[in-house]
Amino acid sequence: MKRNCMLVIALVGMILAGKISLASASGDSSPFLKTPEAGVVEPAQFQNPSIIELTEAEIARAQKGLTISPVPINAGAGRTRMLIGLGSYLVNAVGGCNDCHTNPSYANGGDPFLGQAIKINAANYLAGGVKFGPFTSRNLTPDPKRGNLPAGLRLDEFINVIRTGQDRDLLHPQISPLLQVMPWPVYRNMTDRDLQAIYLYLSAIPHAEPAP
Repeated sequence: MKRNCMLVIALVGMILAGKISLASASGDSSPFLKTPEAGVVEPAQFQNPSIIELTEAEIARAQKGLTISPVPINAGAGRTRMLIGLGSYLVNAVGGCNDCHTNPSYANGGDPFLGQAIKINAANYLAGGVKFGPFTSRNLTPDPKRGNLPAGLRLDEFINVIRTGQDRDLLHPQISPLLQVMPWPVYRNMTDRDLQAIYLYLSAIPHAEPAP
């Protein structure tokens, strides 16, 4: 009888320990976070939480983004691939970046505004060169002269430009130190996750030059 009681107590202790372990692993203060791939648990200190947990809606958008990119992308695998896909979705299905940063936006015979099947100008994709009066859209592709960073910007610099409109190149100081035409007052309301995804996508596309 005494032995049975001890076994029961030990079993209850193991169950309670299991519950405590599960609660610890799912709480906000846990040093572990679940990834979307096969429920693998990895130390949070080795992973950026912003790229660990993607919602089902984000994954669906990411998969769409991977299919609609008009240029080949170095998307890698896993969570980073999904974030790059999400960035492509935001750039190519939501933001309309091609309209202002690709010159011309569409290849010959591929202008939807003329009733033609869409064909993006992949050769000059997001390389800038579109004129808006005294302003010219910038090249957003990886810059080989500046570490192959998109538009020559680090992630923190990219987010700061979108949030503040600061023109880091000061190309029109006589008019304003802020970017003109670029709709940063709208894009500044995007989440850090969205901006990070866009940056990763811009980092993964080929370098391009504006059309002559």
